[in-house]
Amino acid sequence: MVLRRLLAALLHSPQLVDRLSESRPIRRAAQLTAFALLQAQLRGQDAARRLRAIAAGPAGSLGRRAARFRDTFTQELRRGLRERPRPPSGSQKGQGANS
Repeated sequence: MVLRRLLAALLHSPQLVDRLSESRPIRRAAQLTAFALLQAQLRGQDAARRLRAIAAGPAGSLGRRAARFRDTFTQELRRGLRERPRPPSGSQKGQGANS
């Protein structure tokens, strides 16, 4: 508890903060922190750009493939219905047809 108060009092001292900010280890730590933050930001932007490219590319391709599948399915279904064998004209459908 006493140590916490002492540190708080020291860190609120403008002269101490100025002297620390001019020290080589603190400046180097600030440089490394800034470098790491900028690298993380650039990598995040690059990853977001790649994700947008992936999402935009296959979505259009997927839409075209789905439309082509639908068209082919519809054509095959119509052809199958036209070419199906017709039941004999005397056959009856219904509940008692097989008895």
